[in-house]
Amino acid sequence: MKYANELFFFVSSLILWGLLFGSINILRLAKNKQPERFWLIALSCNAAAFTLFSVASTISITLITPANTLFVASFVYLGLFCHSLSRPVKKYVHIVIPLALLVFAVCFEYLRQNGSFVGRVTFVSLVAATCLIWELVELNRLKQIRSTQLRFLFYTIAVELALTFGRLTALYFDGAPTAIHLYQEGIVSASIRWAWLGVAILSYIAVLGYWMEKLSAENIQVARENQKITELLKEKERLIYGLMKANKTAATGALSASIAHELNQPLGASNLNIQFLKMKLEKGVLNPELGKEILDSLEEDNKRAATIVKSLRSIFTDGELNSAGVRLGDLISKVLDIVKPELKSKNIQIQLKVDETLAVSVNSGEIEQVILNLVNNAVQALANSGALARRISIEVVRSGDMAQMSVTDNGSGVPAEFRPQLFELLSTTKQTGMGLGLWLCKHIVSRYGGTIQYEEPADGGAQFLIKLPALT
Repeated sequence: MKYANELFFFVSSLILWGLLFGSINILRLAKNKQPERFWLIALSCNAAAFTLFSVASTISITLITPANTLFVASFVYLGLFCHSLSRPVKKYVHIVIPLALLVFAVCFEYLRQNGSFVGRVTFVSLVAATCLIWELVELNRLKQIRSTQLRFLFYTIAVELALTFGRLTALYFDGAPTAIHLYQEGIVSASIRWAWLGVAILSYIAVLGYWMEKLSAENIQVARENQKITELLKEKERLIYGLMKANKTAATGALSASIAHELNQPLGASNLNIQFLKMKLEKGVLNPELGKEILDSLEEDNKRAATIVKSLRSIFTDGELNSAGVRLGDLISKVLDIVKPELKSKNIQIQLKVDETLAVSVNSGEIEQVILNLVNNAVQALANSGALARRISIEVVRSGDMAQMSVTDNGSGVPAEFRPQLFELLSTTKQTGMGLGLWLCKHIVSRYGGTIQYEEPADGGAQFLIKLPALT
């Protein structure tokens, strides 16, 4: 068959081009780009070489030179691939290799014009054999890598090396010295050449299998890491929930005296009115006007106690986490109702400048807890400052599309050494405390797309600035 060699070369090139284009998308997922790049270059050179081999006899026999140069380049870059699996390739190699291939091309062209076919095959075979031995040495360094595909690649390269010397031997005993070029090669050496080509294709398939094997292992590792991350996130949520409960408990303890004082007032008044009512009933001197007056007073005292309990429940119980539109002014009022006895006992004045129309979409109980933490901190700071005119200023204004709330006191402020870690977990400036309050404030505010930061007012003291997305 006249064009049997050309047909075999063409079919082989189609297989190699198919491997190249079929593997590009898979190799894009690889993390180590250097081995991937060298393997793609090697495969491209081999596919291009056999394409030129398939058309050289028809177009121009001079194409044999670039074809053999690309053929040798595929060995070199496959060797670099094997090398890069264990350690990175030096930068200067990227310059030396093209120059070396250029020298090879010049030498081969000289042999094509002045030498024999056997001489050219010997030259190419020796260069290829050197590269194959290099590849085997590099793969032998990877014994610690448990890859079935790399072991298979080692064996296919060893077979390629044996077939290379086998073809060279057959060439000398096959009557080939009379051949002019590749397409007139004897049947035995040509058969060994085609056997070699089949094994070479298996080598490239083995490398592709190695990438798929590696990606599969990486996917399994990623799945395990994702599972660990999911478990850590769940643990984080449980931890945050526990810390919020701990913070609520701590805040409840700090406010217990004030709460008892606030509730004792309406309850004590109710008890006096009930005793007075019983005394009048026993004496039979209760008239309708006096009875109505006492009952109205009891009803008012009961409303005051119910309001206090309702305000506390919104902060210290676990309600729904669903967000709803609420005015910041209303939340501030609820908090101030709770801390009012504490403010009175420490002679602290409250200054309010609140835009009553500003509303945000939040869980009211959580934001009330934030406000309560900031007001409590301000109260404690003022109690320890020794200032005579104690003042807490609360301001709510619109800042662009954000609702901005500031809580400012005229105490001694936060020492400079504590400011960088002010919102970190377990960081506190107090002699007693768990260091949860400000960290939880930041966590809660961040959940609603807001920010919280500390600023030092020009006239001293401390200021905490909260920004939350405002409802239009």
